[in-house]
Amino acid sequence: MITRRDFVKSASLAAAVPLTGIAQTPSTQQAPAVMRSVRPVVISDYSGWEFKNGGSENAVQRAFKLITSGQDVLDALIAGVNIPELDPLETGIGYGALPNANGVIELDASCMHGPKKRAGAVACLEGVRMPSLVAKAVMEYTDHHLLSGAGAQQFARHMGFTVEDDLNTDNSRRLWREWKRRVDPEHWLDPNGAERQPKPRHEKDPGDEAAAQARSLAAGLSMVRDGLIPEGSFWGTINCNGIGPAGDLCGVTTTSGLAWKIPGRTGDSPILGAGLYVDNEVGAAGSTGRGEANLYNLSSFLIVESMRRGMSPKDAGMEALKRIKANTIEARLLNTKGNPNFNIRFFVLNKRGEYAGVAMYRAGESQFAVCTENGAQTLDLEPLLPGAPGD
Repeated sequence: MITRRDFVKSASLAAAVPLTGIAQTPSTQQAPAVMRSVRPVVISDYSGWEFKNGGSENAVQRAFKLITSGQDVLDALIAGVNIPELDPLETGIGYGALPNANGVIELDASCMHGPKKRAGAVACLEGVRMPSLVAKAVMEYTDHHLLSGAGAQQFARHMGFTVEDDLNTDNSRRLWREWKRRVDPEHWLDPNGAERQPKPRHEKDPGDEAAAQARSLAAGLSMVRDGLIPEGSFWGTINCNGIGPAGDLCGVTTTSGLAWKIPGRTGDSPILGAGLYVDNEVGAAGSTGRGEANLYNLSSFLIVESMRRGMSPKDAGMEALKRIKANTIEARLLNTKGNPNFNIRFFVLNKRGEYAGVAMYRAGESQFAVCTENGAQTLDLEPLLPGAPGD
């Protein structure tokens, strides 16, 4: 028999023994430590790799350098995309981008700051070369998320941004004139005298708005097929997302939108949840490609929510592509196989610094950019479907 005194004494000695190496019951296990640091990562579409505006750095390199030097993640990402925004060779973004049907460059942009849970965007902004900075000013100085058109331009002027009369370059004007000749060869003639076969008229009245849109799109895609403009420039857009060493997530998307668009057209890029979405506890996602498909499905939000449910960046991106494919049912948007006749891409980053780039099709722009401590590199996009949209 053990006395009460002996029992208390033995219990005290047991309590003094360290628990290391001894299995604990679930009720006594400590909660896992909160993640304090991650590997910094910057991910972007191919524009973030290709364009340097005459310098030595591309967008992902500059953003990564600034993040790892201690700068705010969103500030670093915007400094990165400012490079292609200012590069006249990048005809899908900022200065020298492909204009709308009237020959006017209208720009869209959005940004989201994960830890601050704030966002800003502009749409149909004219005359400002770096709309990403105006979007950031909307985030920082207003209670709004989105300003558009003349109001966005007036806001930019009041904030001290230079507002120019025309952002076209000789190259963007030349390409616009070529597009006009393909849309309306009976009135816009080739100054070199080359003969052009008039394009088939749409079945509807040539004055019908839908017919005009169909001719516009067909002429633009023919310029892509003829190698006059790259696919990425026709659809426009750079999306750039990043995570800093403290686990802060941010993102930015900036674009001139669809080339030769109807004036006033707003795509997915400035719309939160479509062209960009960031949740600091989960991840970030953004897009390039056909904006209307992304708008209808709010794909970036869908991707982040899929990651919240435990999906990897790649699987979450594929889920969005499958949703777009399932919701594309109009005959005009389908190829001969019954699949979407357009491409769209997503760039996905989660809270652990894991990332992926996915695309509807393998063809066309098939790589994305990433920068880590190992430097900048391009990786292949993972396609949902083989071949090309026109197959």
